[in-house]
Amino acid sequence: MSCNQKRFLLSFLFAFPLIFSIPFVASQCNRNPVMFTFGDSNSDTGGLSAALGVEFGYPDGRAFFHQPTGRLCDGRLVLDFLCENVKTKYLTPYLDSLGPNFTNGANFAVIGSTTLPEYQPFSLSVQFLQFRRFRNRSLELNSKGFPNLVKEEDFKNALYMIDIGQSDLSSAFNSLSYDEVIQNIPSFISEISDAMWGIYRLGGRNFWVHNTGPLGCLPQKLGTRKTNASDFDEHGCIKPLNEGAKAFNSNLKDLCEQLRPQMKNSTIVYVDMYSIKYDLIANSASYGFKNPLMACCGYGGAPYNYDPNINCRDSGYNVCERGSKYISWDGIRYTEAANAIVASKILSTNYSTPPLHFNFFCNSP
Repeated sequence: MSCNQKRFLLSFLFAFPLIFSIPFVASQCNRNPVMFTFGDSNSDTGGLSAALGVEFGYPDGRAFFHQPTGRLCDGRLVLDFLCENVKTKYLTPYLDSLGPNFTNGANFAVIGSTTLPEYQPFSLSVQFLQFRRFRNRSLELNSKGFPNLVKEEDFKNALYMIDIGQSDLSSAFNSLSYDEVIQNIPSFISEISDAMWGIYRLGGRNFWVHNTGPLGCLPQKLGTRKTNASDFDEHGCIKPLNEGAKAFNSNLKDLCEQLRPQMKNSTIVYVDMYSIKYDLIANSASYGFKNPLMACCGYGGAPYNYDPNINCRDSGYNVCERGSKYISWDGIRYTEAANAIVASKILSTNYSTPPLHFNFFCNSP
């Protein structure tokens, strides 16, 4: 047995007591819950791994799956918890060629995806084109009698989840001034609008749109960006980056408000992920976390455990023993324990506009 395998076996002896204390009550559905997801690593359940043949190894997956799954996380993503809530299987990546099960939808999200530039793997526009092909091919095969496929009525009743923009902002802040980033935000929002209209014209009526989280609180940004004392807020996050995220979110919320009267007979739920995640960091101790701005898996130790030259999964990385006490998994993505709390906040409806329960799409007449 290799050292990595030994560490893998030892790692899940340190279970995550925090996540098991969160009261998840499964929602009722009166029809098969079908979901389609578009986004980046916050939602990717194995898309990049399938697309590029990349095998992510230990320590990914150690908290729940006990093996890597293509998720850049130690366990489940927010999306996985939402699937559990409506008692459906975890979504299969669209590009997964071996043993796929698309009876409950498909996941088009891919690690690192952006809204722009268009038509480059795996931008939002490409994800929409993949969905269009998936839909057309499903209906064609249905007409020929193939079983276990999403049907036309399922596409109409399905939930279309969009969680993208973090990578756009992150890349923009790497090369542009604050003012230039703000000027680019409408072009990001325009791509999201185009994708939603594309889905709507194909019959989609139920949209679930996540805004982006506090970019300036990510260990990756804190550990690499040149800053001075005035750049930080009271919780140690970089203010200009968070202000950029807020500007993006304001534009995204406006888009949802504009589209509601335009997209007849549709439902568009806007979810304030920023407030959920910032609250988790600002009040980390009350949730049982320590080191809210430090990556569990990375290199360099305190304060951020992030080194751009030695990332989590690179040779020489270190990983915390009890991931439940960390919010950040690898400096960019969250731990399963943090994702569980984020999901519970989403399910509360307190951060949703309108405040609909998550199962609205599978429990309506």
